[in-house]
Amino acid sequence: MPLPEMRSYLLGFPDYQPGREAPVGPDGNSYKLSSNESPNRPSPAVLDILAQAARRANRYPEITGRPLREALARRWSISSDDIVVGPGSVAILRQIMQAFVGEGDEVIFAWRSFEAYPGTVQSVGGAAIRVPLTPSGRHDLKMMAAAVTARTKMVLLCSPNNPTGGVIHTAELEAFLERLPTHILVVVDEAYREYSNDPETLDGLDFYRKRPNVVVLRTFSKAYGLAGLRIGFAVAARRITDALRKTAIPFGVSSLAIEAGVVALDNEDLLMAEVAQIVEERDRVRERLITLGYAVPVSAANCLWLPLGNASAEFTERCRSAGIAVRLLAPDGVRVTVAEKDANDAFLLVAEQSAAAHA
Repeated sequence: MPLPEMRSYLLGFPDYQPGREAPVGPDGNSYKLSSNESPNRPSPAVLDILAQAARRANRYPEITGRPLREALARRWSISSDDIVVGPGSVAILRQIMQAFVGEGDEVIFAWRSFEAYPGTVQSVGGAAIRVPLTPSGRHDLKMMAAAVTARTKMVLLCSPNNPTGGVIHTAELEAFLERLPTHILVVVDEAYREYSNDPETLDGLDFYRKRPNVVVLRTFSKAYGLAGLRIGFAVAARRITDALRKTAIPFGVSSLAIEAGVVALDNEDLLMAEVAQIVEERDRVRERLITLGYAVPVSAANCLWLPLGNASAEFTERCRSAGIAVRLLAPDGVRVTVAEKDANDAFLLVAEQSAAAHA
């Protein structure tokens, strides 16, 4: 008896692999540095609102996330109609694909970048066009512009880039957009923007205000510490957000996530103080790695990239033996999330031992 068959394009579909859980090390400790999460728990104010919202869990949330859209609109002095919220920015990216990318349409993005990009493009039958990063782990916008063809429908830009941490500068994006036809949608993924201390880092919202083909993606999963609630948002011209609302899953964002997002925005000063601590740790860890002989690109995200090539798997296993999970992105390298000082110190000890073993 014949069974249902999946669509043919799914046969080579890349599964998204989440960061592995950390094993327990010989000293009884366990450090998960394989997912770019915040090591800090939600603020007391967020925990309080979650307890209150849980009592209303028998009711559907407001379908468009209006309370959070209005809070975001106040925060950046934009129209709430230009904001779409969704269950994480990657879910909204899939909505964008469904709304604007058809069979055979090309989507250009840098590589290596966010692991979900290829699968998200292929999920709608699009063609994923990967453009290599520069040796310093940054987008090569000249090569990306040169990759544009008559079939190009979208360009994806990740700044700061996951996993390398490189940023796109404002002047660079200005020059890139001047070369790009305006019918091509440009999606700027700024999931890690809060961690950037580079003053030249682009602000996607500035480009949204003057370029109607620019979409900005941001998230509450990183700096705001709400990864488990799955809440992100897009900012774009009304004609684009109208299309995204048509491809949204009804009631896809929980009332808990909506209310927690509003309170997190209200407590932004506290959150940004925690972000500053992560940035300080990130720079400390990178400096030590460089001292040990590792080539680590400058990062403006909450992670560091070790382009270890063929040595990546061995390094990852060394970390696991010490109770540390890092993100193996074979065959290119290892991504390490910056966490609390104890976790970072434990990782640096493994890095030191590994460097000594290969000296």
